Amino acid sequence: MRKCLAILIGLAVAFGATLGAIQPAWATHDIVLGLQCDRTGATQTVGVHLCPGYHDYIALVNSKGGVEGHKIKAIEIDHEYKVPQGMEAYERHKKEGAVLISLYGTPHTQALTAKLTEDRIPGTSPGFGTAAAADGAKYPYVFPIAATYWSQMTAAVKFAKDQLGGSLKGKKVAYLFFDNPAGREPLPIIEDLAGIEGFTLQTFAVPPPGVEMGAQTLDISQRFRADFVITHLFGRSPSVSIKELKRVGYPLRKVVGLVWGASEADIEAAGGFGAAEGYNAIQFAGVGSDYPVLNEIREMYKKQGKEPPKEMASTVFYNRGVLIAAVHVEAVRNALKARPDGKITGVDVKAGFEKIKGFTLGGLVPPLEITATDHEGGGWVQIFQAKGGKFVKATEWFKAYPEVLAKHIKAAK
Repeated sequence: MRKCLAILIGLAVAFGATLGAIQPAWATHDIVLGLQCDRTGATQTVGVHLCPGYHDYIALVNSKGGVEGHKIKAIEIDHEYKVPQGMEAYERHKKEGAVLISLYGTPHTQALTAKLTEDRIPGTSPGFGTAAAADGAKYPYVFPIAATYWSQMTAAVKFAKDQLGGSLKGKKVAYLFFDNPAGREPLPIIEDLAGIEGFTLQTFAVPPPGVEMGAQTLDISQRFRADFVITHLFGRSPSVSIKELKRVGYPLRKVVGLVWGASEADIEAAGGFGAAEGYNAIQFAGVGSDYPVLNEIREMYKKQGKEPPKEMASTVFYNRGVLIAAVHVEAVRNALKARPDGKITGVDVKAGFEKIKGFTLGGLVPPLEITATDHEGGGWVQIFQAKGGKFVKATEWFKAYPEVLAKHIKAAK
């Protein structure tokens, strides 16, 4: 009898050890997310780093058992930064059962806004898209989840004010921008702030593709004689602006670029950090590699016997990809808590976004609080400066002129 009991105990111990070695079984229902990207088009310098960051965070989450036991399946489609392909990608994602779409591009966001609302599928547009979409009542299924162009502009003006001694009264501010809908979007904000703060504003449009701006930079430095320059450029044009402003002798420490002229790739194309010393850039995600979540991703690759991907070196865009994925996962997590069976819909994920509060991801993400009325999450930014061969943090997270933003959001049609 004692011998039989010993055998049974031994079998139980062995069985328990075996169970401990088995990975948790996935729930039968995967959560599908749609990821629009540009790896081959006009903004491929962004997409080839941002989209791998998104995938790596999803892989990290899945390696830990997924979200509430459910595997996340991110389906990427490269739309080459072309609106027709973006519309087609949306339909494909919807057919695949995506409960959330990561949008890519301001024109794409504008083209898909009505579809997202009609289909009740949330779409995110971090750092681009329609600034008025911060208003969740008017745009129920569009989530900027990061500082819009309006919030970026208020931050840029606040930074200029601080750099010029705390007052802009009587100063001259130049706005150098890519002449398309995205570049023109912050114009009402800076024009309003010019009246409030008492500075003279002059705008300088750069026609696509944005690689010729010698005349504009010469005007800024020698005719207008700007006290500060705010730039809003994309693709190859940010590096051209840095080179041209430096060529005409304008001090780069008196320049701040909005978020799509803020990457290591822009600095390298301008001649490197030495050539761009002093240039300031607005960021909506942390910059650099010293964040706990990035250490976890590197460790995940190490366990797989692989080197961390080269895309991680471009920390500005890669980190933004991680931020977007992390906020998406948090919204899905909130949705699954309300629907443990995993059969969540876009409506559930929308509600999940609107419950995000105090989510910072170890400092990589600003202190987001997304609500039914604020889909932007606060509009927080940091500014980093090209200094000593790298980007150095020049400010903590901040936001500016909330009353001006509220007025424009309320008035937006």
